[in-house]
Amino acid sequence: MNLLIDIGNSSAKATFAKGEELSEILICREENISGFIEGLVKKERPEIIALSSVRRLEEDFLALLDSLCDKLLIVKGNSELPVKIDYKTPETLGADRICAAIGASAIYPDKDIIIFDFGTALTIDHLSSSGVFCGGNISLGLKTRFRALHDYTQLLPVVEVPENFVNIGRSTREAIESGIILGMLYEIEGYMDRYPENYYIFTGGDAIYFAEKTKRSIFVVYNLVLMGLAHIANYHAKT
Repeated sequence: MNLLIDIGNSSAKATFAKGEELSEILICREENISGFIEGLVKKERPEIIALSSVRRLEEDFLALLDSLCDKLLIVKGNSELPVKIDYKTPETLGADRICAAIGASAIYPDKDIIIFDFGTALTIDHLSSSGVFCGGNISLGLKTRFRALHDYTQLLPVVEVPENFVNIGRSTREAIESGIILGMLYEIEGYMDRYPENYYIFTGGDAIYFAEKTKRSIFVVYNLVLMGLAHIANYHAKT
């Protein structure tokens, strides 16, 4: 049994996996991620811990993880991976982007894929049909855009993400809502118009929100990073 850990900007997810089959996914929104993981391994010591993190990790934390398993895998751009990384600066490539691409390759093998990951940041990544991560783009995520308009202006109010919005705002609140959401929709659809032959996967916390508002053929996978971690752990277990 392997333990998969996905540490994002706002929370951490973890699950056990047998091969590529995921167990129940648990979420930690507190700062004490060490205690969260220690509680999990009390039940069963994993053979491999596979870790994806978008945060800086302290050496003490990594030493703890190493002590809790037989083999610790920290995913990086220069790691040994089941896909090829074609990126100018692999040492700066986010582990979440790598894992999402590997998870996507298992869903659509031998296909050209574009992955939209809707989190604190919006990442748009390309995976070729030959299994090469070709790079991608990073933009602001949905809630980050709402916060930024308030934080970097003096008079614009704090606005929450609405369920529905109008096309043309007739109040400042409506203008912010429609400006941000339509801006992201046009951004998404621009990629789809530019690459009409690609397969598309949405993942991340706001994936469903935009999938419901995009009139295109999309596959939504909430735990794509964990799926990718399962494939990486399985790949290393066989080598």
